[in-house]
Amino acid sequence: MSATDLQASKLGTKEHWDNVYEEELQNFEEFGDEGEIWFGEDSVDKMVNWAVQNVPPKNDLSILEVGSGNGTLLFALAEAGYAADTLLGIDYSDGAVGLASSIAKSRNCEGIRFHRCDFLNDEPPVLTGKHTVDGGAWDLILDKGTFDAIALMQKDNHGKAPVDSYPIRVARLLKPGAHFLITSCNFTETELQEKFMTPTTGLHYHSRIQYQTFTFGGKSGSICSSIAFVKPAVT
Repeated sequence: MSATDLQASKLGTKEHWDNVYEEELQNFEEFGDEGEIWFGEDSVDKMVNWAVQNVPPKNDLSILEVGSGNGTLLFALAEAGYAADTLLGIDYSDGAVGLASSIAKSRNCEGIRFHRCDFLNDEPPVLTGKHTVDGGAWDLILDKGTFDAIALMQKDNHGKAPVDSYPIRVARLLKPGAHFLITSCNFTETELQEKFMTPTTGLHYHSRIQYQTFTFGGKSGSICSSIAFVKPAVT
C-alpha cells in the first residue's frame, strides 16, 4: 500500500503515543510490565540476527533506532553483544523516552541512551566520542514500525505527506557504506524499495529478511516486510 492510499489515523498523532506510553510507564512502575513489543518478538530476533551478520558488534559503531518506543530492539542488541555506548534510541514521545530509560535502569543497561527527538524536524545527537563521515553519523539506522506510523500522519496545508521527507533524512544521516534496516507492516518490499531507492537518497538494495508467508485468494504475502538498504561508500 502506498503512502497516498493510507488514511490519516490516530496512530499517526503524537497525542496517541503520548497516551500509550504514559499508560505503559505507569504499568511498568506498578507491575514491572515493559509494554507491547511492536510486531512481536520474532521481528526483533530477526532484526538482531541480521545486524549481527551484517554489522557485527564493534566498539566504534554508532547505531540509531528511530522511534525506539520501550527500547526492546536496543536491549536485544545489547544482549547480542553490542556495547551500550554504541546505541541510541530516539522517540518524539517523552513517555516513550521515560519508559525506555526506566527499563534500561532495571536491566542495568543505563549506558544505552534514549533521547526525545522528532526525527522529521530535529537532529539526533551524535554519540559521545563518535564522529561524522561526510555528514553522516551512523553505521546502522533501524526502524521497526516508525515509518508506518509517520505514513498515517495528516498531510500539511499544501497536501504534502510528512512521510515523504523521511527517506532523505535517513540517507543523509548514514555514513558512506552504512546500512538502514526497516521493518514495516503497511508497505510491501517493492513499495519500500520504491520509497527509499531514489536518485535523491542514493540508497541501494542490500538484502531482505525472510518471514513466513501466507496464501489467500491466490496471492502470497507475509505479515510484515524487512528490507536493508546501503549507502554507497565513497570511491
